[in-house]
Amino acid sequence: MPNRVRTLTVTDEQRAELRRRVRAKGAPAREVERARIVLLAGEGVPGVEIADRVGCSEPTVIRWRSRFDEHGLAGLDDAPRSGKPPTVPTEVRDRVLTLTLTEPPVELGITHWSSRLLADRLRREGTPLSHATIARIWRHFDIKPHRSGTFKFSTDPELEAKVRDIVALYLDPPEKAVVLCVDEKSQIQALDRTAPILPIRPGLPATATHDYVRHGTTTLFAALEVATGKVVDACMPRHRHQEFLRFLKQVAKAYPRRRLHIVCDNYGSHKHPTVNAWLARNPRITLHFTPTSGSWLNLVEVFFGILTRQAIRRGTFDSVADLIDTISTYIEAWNDRCHPPQESQHQQRDSYTPLAPPGDIWTLEPRAITSRSQLAVRCG
Repeated sequence: MPNRVRTLTVTDEQRAELRRRVRAKGAPAREVERARIVLLAGEGVPGVEIADRVGCSEPTVIRWRSRFDEHGLAGLDDAPRSGKPPTVPTEVRDRVLTLTLTEPPVELGITHWSSRLLADRLRREGTPLSHATIARIWRHFDIKPHRSGTFKFSTDPELEAKVRDIVALYLDPPEKAVVLCVDEKSQIQALDRTAPILPIRPGLPATATHDYVRHGTTTLFAALEVATGKVVDACMPRHRHQEFLRFLKQVAKAYPRRRLHIVCDNYGSHKHPTVNAWLARNPRITLHFTPTSGSWLNLVEVFFGILTRQAIRRGTFDSVADLIDTISTYIEAWNDRCHPPQESQHQQRDSYTPLAPPGDIWTLEPRAITSRSQLAVRCG
């Protein structure tokens, strides 16, 4: 007797979802396999041929074909399983969580619980529990008492207005104007290690001695052009308003007869009366100040971080002049290879409303920008 072919009824909406699952990159293999089984069954392909084409057993085809027939797309999800009965009573688990999420007693003199200290506390309460069990409970609930973070609230009364002003400069700059991000990186140390740095080896990172000789410091002034990523720089021994004004004049000379919108932070030298008087005599230059505690909005801070990681942190400098030469060499190479900021892949997938023509380098609404990483300049 010939085998009867069981054809599933698959709606157009279900078929579209199943095809999406098959094409989805990074989807679990089991989800792709189940979707392929149902799609082939919906086309009237026999179970034996489905198993051969998908690479599974015929009972697997029968199981997922039946689950889809009974429950639709929801039937392709894994059914909940009881699993192994919990070895820690619910009351004990809740007590562990309660103690973990509250401050330890003052008499212990600690700021947070460790698994061993908490196990000792529970033992004294008459609930013996190993520190390994406590650690498993913490992992299950993604609790990490040993870790801590930092945060900062901006108290600037003009916070929202300043954020919108600066982000609008990035996303929709004025016509025939140049937007620059200016700041100084002060106290860059010319450190000379007491022994040569050991190079990287398979399984070993590059290593440097803990002790060093400091030959002095320098201050780097930098102006990052948002549209191109190019940097105008100058190294000076101090960072007073005199040096800042001297650098502003250097930037103005680098962009003659162009309107300049300069983003900078609230450092005192940036608002000095001498600087303000010079700006009044040069109306083509406008300063835009970041909010208090909001210097992350200044893109040049990203550049400073890249410079530190790639050229300074592992460097060895026998003089301040050597340090300045290294910084200058790096910035020259940066300007040769830099390119405008680009959106990352996850940003491209998100639905942001364009504020500039298609193809423009900035296409995010101000409200969508929440971190420095979304404004990062990519070079190299």
